[in-house]
Amino acid sequence: MSGKRRAGWLFAPATDPVPRGQAGGAAFLRVLLGLMWLHNVSWKVPPDFGDADGGLYKWTAFAVSHPVFPPYSWVVEKAVLPNIEVFGWGVLIAESALAVLLLTGAWVRVAAALGVGMSLSIGLSVAEAPHEWPWAYWLMIGAHVAILFSSAGRAFAVDALRAGVGSARRLGLLWGVIAVVLGGLGALGSAGDDPLAAKGHYLRAWDLMISVGRYNLAGSLVLVLAGVLLLVAARGGSAVLGRAAAAVAAGAALTLHAQTGFSDPLLGGTATSAAFLLSVALVAAAVASHSNVDHKKKEVSDR
Repeated sequence: MSGKRRAGWLFAPATDPVPRGQAGGAAFLRVLLGLMWLHNVSWKVPPDFGDADGGLYKWTAFAVSHPVFPPYSWVVEKAVLPNIEVFGWGVLIAESALAVLLLTGAWVRVAAALGVGMSLSIGLSVAEAPHEWPWAYWLMIGAHVAILFSSAGRAFAVDALRAGVGSARRLGLLWGVIAVVLGGLGALGSAGDDPLAAKGHYLRAWDLMISVGRYNLAGSLVLVLAGVLLLVAARGGSAVLGRAAAAVAAGAALTLHAQTGFSDPLLGGTATSAAFLLSVALVAAAVASHSNVDHKKKEVSDR
């Protein structure tokens, strides 16, 4: 396969025809990996990204104190740690992109290839650190390789819309309901002494390391608003409302990125909150751009 054909395959929708069970299983693994990355972006905090006692700096430094592959350790010691602020932004952007693309099923093969690289990099840093289990990183690499060569974008995914095999209405309704429910839970949880606290209510599954971020009352209401706009857009096939939902969610995410680590976030969120809002924005934009396709399919079926 030539380089041009490989690039075309990488960016093409991951929607090769397979039995429904295989597509569903691959989609489940994709979402699971997306949740893993979504939870873990929360502690990559600019501008310094931690120090020897905690944060990204501490975990990256294990590559030097507990080396897995000496040449990699040398690069980390000489180039990465002295420039952790730049390196940290790269990690934050890459892991946020992984969370967004895997959760939404957009450009799945690109995300899977990036996930292989990030998993390898993390494993080379911490696989020999105290209390670590090296097989965790082999499994992370293997899971992303499995997604790379699967049809993980065929079910509940933006890739399915790109390939013309999915319903924008169904995807929009699903994500709209998720956003409204989570936003409602955030609003209820933040209705305490300080509903606009900079560290909002934590939406997570106990201590199982599954989280969709923190939201104070303002952040929760923004999430509800984006979800409602997405629901109405999906039900009515409105591209305008879909774009409005995307703008609201993306604007909130960018606000969090501009404030997290620099000032108190007005929406009470973290980088995880921002990544989830970007996921809603990406789905809303996809629904808006494919609403006419669904409408034409319905017209044909009604004839």
